[in-house]
Formats: sequence, structure tokens, C-alpha cells
Amino acid sequence: MKALVYDGPGRRSWTDHADPGITAPTDAIVRIDAVTICGTDLHILKGDVPTVDRGRVLGHEAVGTIVEAGSAVTTVKPGDRVLVSCISACGRCEYCRVAAYGQCLGGGGWILGHRIDGVQAEFARIPFADTSTYVLPAGVSDESALMLADIMPTSFEVGVRNGTVKPGDTVAIVGAGPIGLAAITSAQLFSPSSIIVVDKEPARLDAAKSFGADVLVQPGEAATAVAEATGGLGADVVIEAVGIPETFELCTELVRPGGHVANVGVHGAPATLHLEDLWIRNVTITTGLVDTSSTPMLLRMLAAGRLDPSRFITHRFGLDEMDEAYDVFAHPQDSNALKVALFRS
Repeated sequence: MKALVYDGPGRRSWTDHADPGITAPTDAIVRIDAVTICGTDLHILKGDVPTVDRGRVLGHEAVGTIVEAGSAVTTVKPGDRVLVSCISACGRCEYCRVAAYGQCLGGGGWILGHRIDGVQAEFARIPFADTSTYVLPAGVSDESALMLADIMPTSFEVGVRNGTVKPGDTVAIVGAGPIGLAAITSAQLFSPSSIIVVDKEPARLDAAKSFGADVLVQPGEAATAVAEATGGLGADVVIEAVGIPETFELCTELVRPGGHVANVGVHGAPATLHLEDLWIRNVTITTGLVDTSSTPMLLRMLAAGRLDPSRFITHRFGLDEMDEAYDVFAHPQDSNALKVALFRS
């Protein structure tokens, strides 16, 4: 088969790779019908995730068809269309038993495209298939479901739910990439009074406006804009959706006393925590890896027509155009890309 293989920082190739096979009775083999690229994949290519070995097949977001299931798999079968979750779950460990699948102790968590070969390939082995795939409802397209593999549950769980967004809140979102836009979508479920989005790229601010943001500002204007919108108090919830020191530190400047900073971005460098300013302000800071516990709920909303995640996709490719898709996704300032989707021919 063909697969996108990581060969160390800055190096990748769409190349021949051995077909995956069943190695445990809980595995399934999935034919990849649709796949996307994540900002985390770009972090890997930058060398920000040193736990990824050379030779690894990247990717952790896909929709596909079960072609083979291990003897212990009971909830999916060959022929089923499934969403492949970015998080794998053994279903039995202490964390899985409380739906904290991202912290799985039984061999799961974020492993696809990280600890084991991922899904940017023609076929993929999915461990713990019963608890790591979701059968797609009839009528749900591959393209729409694809956005529920990672960005929608991530923004909802790590940004909006961890940030405790409530009706009437002022929510500031730093970063208008795919996660930031998904945070706008998720925050709107809780009827905030205002959503302020901060980004340096005009095209991404335009996208944020189309997704429902109320105030759009450049980073240098953010503090003034938030102060004006809140009578000088600051935002109730600030969501970090970039993953660099400057944006995290900006978030701590925008939050009000008693407010909440929810970090979603993947950080590859240390950020300064200004406790000399924050200690007296009753600020809560949360971090997190998505658990995907919300995925069944999001799938129900998608099937009911309450979500339209396909609008995140700005560029579409065939699987064999993987290199071009990476180039487009990695340079949004030139391509205006939000999410790219690649489909089996």
C-alpha cells in the first residue's frame, strides 16, 4: 500500500509501505476512505514531538470501511462505515472506566500516527476497534464525519467544556485555525454574549467572522478590544488554540479575575507562567488531551442536522495527492486553507 511516512524533522514521503495486519484479537483493519491532516502532524514534522519515531505512518483522523476484524471484536464488522477516533481506548483501565480515554493505561490514548502507524495511508490497523471506532449513521457523509475524528471533540472538550463556557459569557479565542473555528462552533452551543477572536492572518479572521465571531482583532489590539467589550473586566473564558508561548501568555493577559484559560494548542516550547501577576486573580488554567468522550453526542447532532462540520474543509484531494495536500495545509497564509480532506479514488 501507499502511506505518508515520517523520516525525521522536516522529512516526509508518500511511499510504499507494508500492508497492516491483525496483531491482536481486538484489532480491525480499516480501508481509509477519507483522511485529513492535523496541526499536530505539522508539529511532528517540525520536531516538536520527539516521541514519534522515524518511519512512522502519520495521521490520526479518518473515516473508512472495516475490511477485517479480530476474533474479539463484537461491535463492528467487515463492511461497516466507521469514524476512526484520534484517541484509542482499551475500555478497561482506570482512566477508560471514567471516559478519560486520552489517558488510557492499557495501550491506548493518542497512539495513531504517534506510537503506532496512523491513518494517512490506504489501510490502517486500528487497535481496540470496539471502543475506538464509531459506526456512522445512515446519511452522514464521510466528509462531515471526518471533522469529528479530532477537531470538533477537541475544541468542545478541551476548550469549551474544560473552560466552563456558560450562557452570557464573553469568550476570547486566540487563534483562528481549525481548532479555533471549531471552538467558535462549540462555544455557540452555550449562548455566550460575545465571542472575540484573535489572529494575525486576515483570511483567518474572515473565516472566524463567517463562523459567527462577534469581534475580530489582531494580537496587538486584543487587550484593548477585550477590555472595551467587558467594561475593563476581561474575558470570562479565554481559549488558546495555537500552541506557542506568545499566544499562551496573551491568554493570561486577556482573562478576567475569576476567569478561565483553557489551553488547547500543542506546545513545542516552554511558555512563561506569570504567577507574579496571576496568583492574586483567582484564575483557573486547564490543559488537556482530548478524550473523545463527546464523540457519540456530536455524531447524534451531526445526524440530526445540528452541526455542519463540512464547512471546515476548504481543499479536497485524492489520497495520492498527499504531498500536495501537506504543502497547502502547511502554508495557510498562501492557500487560505482551513482543513484539507483526501479521498480514496
